[in-house]
Amino acid sequence: MDKVVALCKRRGFIFQSSEIYGGLNGFWDYGPLGVELKRNVKEAWWRDMLTNHDEFSVPPGAPQAFSMAGLDCSIIMHPQIWKCSGHFDLFCDHMTDCRETKRRYRFDQIRGRWVEYPRATQDERLKKFATTRFFLITDVDSPEAGLEDTIQRARKFFGRQYEKELKWQSEGLVGLTRNDHLGHVLAPEASEPGTLTEPREFNLMFKTIVGALGGADDAAFLRPETAQGIFANFKNVVDTVRVRVPFGIVQIGKSFRNEITPRNFTFRSREFEQMELEFFCHPKESREWYTYWRDRRYQWYLNLGLKRERLRLRDHDKDELSHYSVGTADIEYGFPFLDAGEFGELEGVAHRGDFDLRSHMDGKLARDSEGNLAVELGPDGKPRHAGSGKDLSYFDDQARERFVPHVIEPSAGADRATLAFICEAYTEDQQPDEKGDMQTRVLMKFHPRLAPIKAAVLPLVKKDGMPELGLELYRALKAAGIPSYFDQQGAIGKRYRRQDEIGTPWCLTIDGQSMQDKTVTLRDRDTLEQSRVPVSEVVDEIARRLRS
Repeated sequence: MDKVVALCKRRGFIFQSSEIYGGLNGFWDYGPLGVELKRNVKEAWWRDMLTNHDEFSVPPGAPQAFSMAGLDCSIIMHPQIWKCSGHFDLFCDHMTDCRETKRRYRFDQIRGRWVEYPRATQDERLKKFATTRFFLITDVDSPEAGLEDTIQRARKFFGRQYEKELKWQSEGLVGLTRNDHLGHVLAPEASEPGTLTEPREFNLMFKTIVGALGGADDAAFLRPETAQGIFANFKNVVDTVRVRVPFGIVQIGKSFRNEITPRNFTFRSREFEQMELEFFCHPKESREWYTYWRDRRYQWYLNLGLKRERLRLRDHDKDELSHYSVGTADIEYGFPFLDAGEFGELEGVAHRGDFDLRSHMDGKLARDSEGNLAVELGPDGKPRHAGSGKDLSYFDDQARERFVPHVIEPSAGADRATLAFICEAYTEDQQPDEKGDMQTRVLMKFHPRLAPIKAAVLPLVKKDGMPELGLELYRALKAAGIPSYFDQQGAIGKRYRRQDEIGTPWCLTIDGQSMQDKTVTLRDRDTLEQSRVPVSEVVDEIARRLRS
């Protein structure tokens, strides 16, 4: 993972936000190549969902044909939206603070190891503790480095003279539970155990002020997800686009969560971008649609290059489901910063029932004594956290039936997807250099549709008309909408390596033969195969390969 992060900085994919001022944790800037890569990921999703969708045919595996529409909702919305959705009351993580170091930790992300030392070796410094069993928290994200970090901290805390007598109770890094005694926990940089506070709830929404007065009534929030804007506009879409259930509404946009401990590069950030679909269907058909979208979204990642052995589709257990969810599956990827065999979430596909529309129509929903969704009533018998009061039901004029549609929600992170494609693309192999010596070649094996630059035009030398012919070809590619690069500086081998490292699928070399027969050498990034292509056919050839 360190190599991936270093390449992202070196080649202009991702930079730390505000780096010249020391950076701001949890925020990232996409560089010249990174912004193109992320745009390509979003464009591939948008095309699959909306641009290329044919509402008059039945997609493979779908129960029937359906329509799709797009939205771009505001980041700041009416505060009552977050009350009715449950975010204001329930969108919380548990955090704990270290009283000595003043650092804050998300409780469920604490990792470390339990260790025990023989009481016979106890010195005066340790006698005040009524235990010989302690939990040492690691301050390092990397699993292997984290294991070494706990050993180093044990040496410092117990003393090197007792190192061989320590008994480690876990070989790998483990987490804490709410039942563990915090008095036995040694926090990073703390001088002794017992400095952590009891875990308490911390709302993850960013609060802001709307208007000039700045009073309590002017409080608002940056949206923690894009979905609620879609639900609030459900009726507007039905009335204006005249879509019929089943149909979907898609949106790509920024969301914000005040994560306690952002970590693992761009995997967990405070500002991120989501690609969400809210699919509205008849309650009796919702199970079929859930299965369809779960399988289709999993296949999308495979089609764009993620390896099946590093990608998995995992259905949630009942105790993992949200109180409103009928079923949820996560599409997960084996990121390099995780332990072997562990996976991180790329996308969640949730069967949300009719929770969302009813919440904004009636008020806050809860489970009744029989486990069914019902409106939560206050002491006055009126809905608690009242919704908009608008009728968000749907009337099927053909079946003469009115119902509240069920929702299937595939919610993907654009940043996490981009990171997964970066991690998957990073490859090292051995190739001979100009002298025949074997050298390590670093290349990014992006799917051509995702690659920031599709083709590089490389005149062999800066004379004999080669730069002029190269510029002519470069401009033809750009005019056809194919992102291209022109480079005439340095040895051709080094230029190839630069393009390999940024993931350019094809290099087009202008050489002496090009000046005679108007052909160029087309070099493939992955196979290194070279072929001659007429200059007049290059644009069509690259376009054909991008479509395949």
